[in-house]
Amino acid sequence: MRKLVRITTFLKSLKSSKIIPRLMSSSTPILKWESNSIPKEKVDCVVIGAGIVGIAIARELSLKGRQVLVVDSANTFGTATSSRNSQVIHAGIYHPLNSFKAKFCVKGRELMYRYCSERDVPHKQVGKLVVATSKSEIPKLNEILARGIENGVDSLRMIEPSTAMRMEPELYCVKALFSPVSGIVDSHTLMLSLLGEAENSGATFSYNTTVLGGQLLGNQFALSVTESQNLENMNEEDPLHPELILLPKVVINSAGLAAITLAKRFIGLNSSFIPNAYYARGHYFSLSNTKMAPFRRLIYPLPEDGGVGVHVTLDLDGQVKFGPDVEWINGVPDIASFLNRFEYTICPQRAEKFFSEIRKYYPNLKEESLEPGYSGIRPKITGAGMTPCDFVIQGEDVHGVHGLVNLFGIESPGLTSSLAIAEHVSSRVLHSI
Repeated sequence: MRKLVRITTFLKSLKSSKIIPRLMSSSTPILKWESNSIPKEKVDCVVIGAGIVGIAIARELSLKGRQVLVVDSANTFGTATSSRNSQVIHAGIYHPLNSFKAKFCVKGRELMYRYCSERDVPHKQVGKLVVATSKSEIPKLNEILARGIENGVDSLRMIEPSTAMRMEPELYCVKALFSPVSGIVDSHTLMLSLLGEAENSGATFSYNTTVLGGQLLGNQFALSVTESQNLENMNEEDPLHPELILLPKVVINSAGLAAITLAKRFIGLNSSFIPNAYYARGHYFSLSNTKMAPFRRLIYPLPEDGGVGVHVTLDLDGQVKFGPDVEWINGVPDIASFLNRFEYTICPQRAEKFFSEIRKYYPNLKEESLEPGYSGIRPKITGAGMTPCDFVIQGEDVHGVHGLVNLFGIESPGLTSSLAIAEHVSSRVLHSI
């Protein structure tokens, strides 16, 4: 905590700077400043983004002896996608063989169960049923089974509807795929545990700190940093006062919803290596007016465009939630992505669509039993109607910029994959720097 206060105080002491650059739109991502007039600070590793993946990377690097500074524009850790999801530990059944998503999900699941068990992080291996509610869906269910087996997921098996409905009496299906290794986790406690281990190993976390852009100066990458409050009332074309230039040996861009926007502001990074950004909002509704939870396991329909379908998820107290759906978002300004200024309000009328989707597998769902819960935004690199993409993790071997690692499109199964991604990125950094 002392480290955090010291950095924040240092940033505040720089407010007298007279440098007035302009934050341009990401279509013209040059951030101009008189770099000789702004204080500079040499650091070892900078991780941008204190979500679950950024925290896990910081922990892994600090455990390996690197000095790590984590910066996040929010006032604490895990305020965006990491805290607005289903909190599911996925098995790894949906993703193509040898993809990052498949490999990291399977390995990450094993690492997560072990980590949570050893450190008493609340979690539970509840199991999951992926269901076909019409005969026309059975071939797709068979494809998912085959893919899961290819990916090395243990204990998958197809079960008859009578068996599935004995397991879950409120369920309707014509066939089901049972994944006993799927589970749920308290993501906040998990992040808090990882963060504490990172700090104990020397990592520093600086919140309310926004990275505005970067520039490659020879083999040195320079990051422009300011306090987040300086952006609060800014428009895209307003002048800004960067308060500090960080000179790191390693930059990990794990900024989640802002990762692509930020990469477009890295002068010296070829834009051909930066994918397009797409955003999908997902809403969750909670089940109310029930004395007993209707399900003890996760219940999933077949995947839909942009997601895995409006499914049943449970929290560790047994509370049932349904979601997320998929609502594509267009026209997100740069500052909005930097400061997580997304609209998270849930329109109660969306429950009508939820009722129709949920009743396909839960026909006894009662009227007026859904209450708005929460929503989250998924950082995607493919849009509506497009074939889903793999995680994108780029190092110098891909884009040619020394010391820079970009992580794009880290959506689901990002939570499950976080510890495996951290191992991968850490190994990449330690072998190349």
